[in-house]
Amino acid sequence: MSVAEVRAWLRDVVVGLELCPFARGPLEAGRVRFAVSQASEEHAALVDLAREADALLDGVADTTLLLIPAAPDFETFVAWTEDGEDLLADDGLQVVAFHPDFRFADADADDPANGVNRSPVPLWHILRADHVAAAVAGHPDIASIPERNAALLRSRGA
Repeated sequence: MSVAEVRAWLRDVVVGLELCPFARGPLEAGRVRFAVSQASEEHAALVDLAREADALLDGVADTTLLLIPAAPDFETFVAWTEDGEDLLADDGLQVVAFHPDFRFADADADDPANGVNRSPVPLWHILRADHVAAAVAGHPDIASIPERNAALLRSRGA
């Protein structure tokens, strides 16, 4: 899985279907950093996460997608993500997990709504908390986004 394929997914799915109303601006402005980790175990992945967090804090981009192609199954990746959230909590950053097998805790594995966080390769989306807060504050109805996305993905099917 290449950066080009993830970039196409971001453009065609996330932005194209408007799953994230905040993604278009940084993508079109060239302010999304794409990085690749070769890690296949948690410690190495967290080292790469910390490196990318430092780069984000240094202003190299508005947001970062850290691809981790050798990451494990979804449940293990979620545990890694929780540790990553703890690692970055004091830096004003957030980490969101995307995985080909992503499943919301209360959803069936085959629910198309899980597609909101399904990506071609396991990856972490690293965001600046202040950017998230500003985007949320400027959106007229933030609470409607998850329902809209679920309905859209379910109408499109698996």
